[in-house]
This record gives sequence, C-alpha cells and structure tokens, in this order.
Amino acid sequence: METINLRQIVMAAALGLSCLAAGAQGTGNAAIGSVPVLKNWTAPNYKMTSQALVDDTFAKHPELLSLTLQGEPTGHKGIHTTFAGTFPERIGKMSSEVDVLVMTKGYTILDPRWNRQETPSKSVYLLPLRDKSGQNIGLTVIVFKGNTKSEKDYFLAASAIRDEMAAQIPNHASLFQPAAQK
Repeated sequence: METINLRQIVMAAALGLSCLAAGAQGTGNAAIGSVPVLKNWTAPNYKMTSQALVDDTFAKHPELLSLTLQGEPTGHKGIHTTFAGTFPERIGKMSSEVDVLVMTKGYTILDPRWNRQETPSKSVYLLPLRDKSGQNIGLTVIVFKGNTKSEKDYFLAASAIRDEMAAQIPNHASLFQPAAQK
C-alpha cells in the first residue's frame, strides 16, 4: 500500500477546493505518484497545433525530460489547465496556484532541484509562454535531464527553447487549432 504524506494530502485537498470554488468539474481519477490528478478540461478529438509544437520541440532537444504547455483553452475563460505536453495523461490537469501566477503575472520560476535525491535528477523551469509578438499567453514548463549545469545556464537554455516555440505561435487561439498535416 502506498503512503501519502501530509503535504500531498494538503495539496490534493487544496486543489479539490480550488476546483470546486472555480465551478470546474473533475473529469478523471488518474494519479501521478500518489497524488490524484484533478482535471478541469478535455482536449478536442484532434491533434492540436500546441501538441504538434511540443512534439517537434521535444524531438529537437534530447536534453529535455519533459515539456508542458498550460493556460486557458480558447473559449474557457478562467480555466487554467495543461493543454499540451509530453505526458498525454496530464492533458486537462488543473494548473496549480504557482502555475497560474506564471500565466497571469508573468513570473519565471527556477527550480534547479539541487541537493534533492530524485530519480532521474532534473532541473525544472516555469516560464511565461509567449506568442511571436511577445505577448504572454500561458505557461511552459521545461524540465531538463540532470542538474549539473549552473542555474544561469539552464535558465538561458529554457528561455531559448521558449523563444524558439514563441516564434512559431502566431497567437493564443492558434494553439488550439488542428495541427497541420505533415
């Protein structure tokens, strides 16, 4: 039997209360580790441009462990969710309060995870997702394999990947359109 620590219980409860307070309906009972994944959005039945962008970017960057895009899906004002990423089971996962701060306030969060005993080791960077005009339109979570570089080096690499994606995003709505056939 897996155990859940107090922090996980508090986080899950807070997420559940946030979900209820926002009037969102959970659409799944999936779990990541032992923390339930609260979902507040369901992706359309087609591959979106945002998912194609994640797939292409991830393929070009073998140094990445994962890449995720979050924000408000078109037509869902006030719903903050994961809408594209390298873990399909997380699509529709309700964004945390920290994620929403990055989306709405434009904060950048550097979490190099030094001195943590995680397997695999990683460095996590949350940056505002931008379109090609420089507008903040959501959040990108960029996770690097390992944590052997300096915080500055990882930050510069994460910013470059985010900007590479931004150059391919005409506007927020384009992320939710069907992906072009290749």
